[in-house]
Amino acid sequence: MTSARSELLDAAQAFEVTIADTPEKLRAAYRLRHQVYCMERGYEPSQGTLETDRFDLRAGHALLTQRSTGRLVGTVRIIASSSTGLGLGLPLDSLCERAVTRLVPRHRTGEISRFAISKSLRDVNVDGIPLRLGLMRGVVQLSAEMGIQHWCAVMEHTLLRLLRGSGIHFQPLGPAVEHHGLRQPCWAPVGQVLGRMRHERPDVWDYVTDGGSLWSTDLHAEAA
Repeated sequence: MTSARSELLDAAQAFEVTIADTPEKLRAAYRLRHQVYCMERGYEPSQGTLETDRFDLRAGHALLTQRSTGRLVGTVRIIASSSTGLGLGLPLDSLCERAVTRLVPRHRTGEISRFAISKSLRDVNVDGIPLRLGLMRGVVQLSAEMGIQHWCAVMEHTLLRLLRGSGIHFQPLGPAVEHHGLRQPCWAPVGQVLGRMRHERPDVWDYVTDGGSLWSTDLHAEAA
């Protein structure tokens, strides 16, 4: 492993990833989302001190905490697709044509959403890559717990580029769409992403899967 990669993973270890599995942790996630999406970026209307929507009832949430201070610095959610009605039952449906979303498997698909990092730490530590890797580790853990086999998302091109640099590759899903700026709908089979990551960036794979304990590609392939 090169010195730069070692430093990257050392920086990522400075943050603890936990699942928001209590009402208190969920409120903490919603407060940070309000700070990032309502106050800092102005993407969502500010109503009180929590940012939440109807998809949170079908979502798992992860938190990223700075170990040295105990401060919450990031959160992400993954929304499980709905088995009722047309489409995937995900935010993606309102942004993309049906002909596009139907390309994504309907079952065991989750949309990565509310990928939020505190402004005070967003641009430090190798352009914030350790923070993003910490959130992706949370996504992997949530996906395993929720039985998610496919990821979809609507991401900024900059974020997709940064993730590719860490061996995390998504496939474009139709043309870019306007959503708080130009965003790219994308998707990928989870096992495929992690398998390619293990080949390209074994150091990142070791971190985001905790050495394979959070996601065993072989076991999930058998269960699919």
